[in-house]
Amino acid sequence: MKAIIPVAGVGSRLRPHTFTLPKVLLNVAGKPILGHILDHLVESGVTSLSLIVGPMGDLIERYVRENYDIPSEFILQAQPKGLGHAVSLGLTKEDKEVLVILGDTVFDLDLKNVLKNARTSCIGVKEVEDPRRFGVVETRGDQVVRLVEKPEHPKSNLVIVGIYLIRNAPALRNSIDLLFERELTTRGEYQLTDALQLMIEQGEKMSTFPVNAWLDCGKPETILATNRYLLDGDDFKLPELREGVVFVPPVYIHPETELSNCIIGPYATIGSKAVVSDAMVRDSILGEGAVVKNVLIEKSLVGNNAIIKGDFQQYNVGDSSEISSV
Repeated sequence: MKAIIPVAGVGSRLRPHTFTLPKVLLNVAGKPILGHILDHLVESGVTSLSLIVGPMGDLIERYVRENYDIPSEFILQAQPKGLGHAVSLGLTKEDKEVLVILGDTVFDLDLKNVLKNARTSCIGVKEVEDPRRFGVVETRGDQVVRLVEKPEHPKSNLVIVGIYLIRNAPALRNSIDLLFERELTTRGEYQLTDALQLMIEQGEKMSTFPVNAWLDCGKPETILATNRYLLDGDDFKLPELREGVVFVPPVYIHPETELSNCIIGPYATIGSKAVVSDAMVRDSILGEGAVVKNVLIEKSLVGNNAIIKGDFQQYNVGDSSEISSV
């Protein structure tokens, strides 16, 4: 089974971090977002990868080749023409079936079981309160009857979460080609949802499978939420106790860190070669080589080799006084 993984997005909502690093390589719970996804794919039996890259795609290629022994190709999407266009770049005439999975969304499901037992094409779904921002799935029984990309008035609260098992890859290829020929776009882009709807209209059977957790990594607050979820779910081994250092689980601490007189956690990820001194770090992610001294860090993303230094104050404050730090 080949997996097509679109990772060409620029991650504008995660700037300034994505000025120097692709969104999918941002660290969450001890490894890049893409690493969590690839671990899941390899464990589920995926045998090859086709990654659709954009700016800084060379960094993605280097990460995958250095960390995964799986046949992989890297294809440039030169212009952002939509998910349907991105998937078309990874499809070949030889493909009989493919798995399509977004590269910036961490998920929790038994993918191996889905790949083994699904008899028809199927889509990962989850119920949400406000489905208007997503591709919406309308079903009859266990079959999909209609897919609509970001509808103004959704008829269902079941949405597509970015995992697609396509048992008939040639039919998908033909449907995407039809979008191109007719210039059928939604909001100016060729959408995979529209191609799948064409497949359904042409008689392709399509079902759904539930996704237990769907963790978006598109904004700082959602990356931190994903970090909390992953730290809660995995049994991370704490490093050896160090004098003057307190760990409040759950945390991920890279073995190669320099920690002194600090409190780490809960929900902190500390990258390799990071330095934390005279500080508290909680509900935050510190990148590789980050330096944090004399501050309280909370709900924060600190990039690779970034430096934050504060200044503890001494006060002698009389009755009925007020001091505000700005």
